Amino acid sequence: MPKKTKETKEKFINSVGRRREAVARIRLYKGKGETIVNGKPIGQYFPGKVFETLYTQPLAVVEGLNKYYATIICTGGGKKGQLEAVIHGLARALAKADPEKFKPVLKKNGFLTRDARSRQRRMVGMGGKARRKKQSPKR
Repeated sequence: MPKKTKETKEKFINSVGRRREAVARIRLYKGKGETIVNGKPIGQYFPGKVFETLYTQPLAVVEGLNKYYATIICTGGGKKGQLEAVIHGLARALAKADPEKFKPVLKKNGFLTRDARSRQRRMVGMGGKARRKKQSPKR
């Protein structure tokens, strides 16, 4: 006999955004609602006008500011890396929501491209960090 599973009433689109060490897992919902990041409203988690303009850009480009909301879980990295991971994840989720309409616009504005730059690894014999050189003992 097959097991019965609970059906979720709310339909959502899953996506993942990444930047450096930060990972943002996103569930995008259609409709009006408040976007939540790690249990807090997005405006409280990323305070300030500069952050607000950045995280609303993907939605503004596709004219979906009041049409979509999301629940987001961020891990790793710092605030800026997490913010950029959220932007990347939101753009990916929107591209899944309506590929023919949203994907070309998001791609043109550079939201679907993952920024692959990351921390340079530490080299052996360099005196500690990636670009540091050992001090010369000569005078």
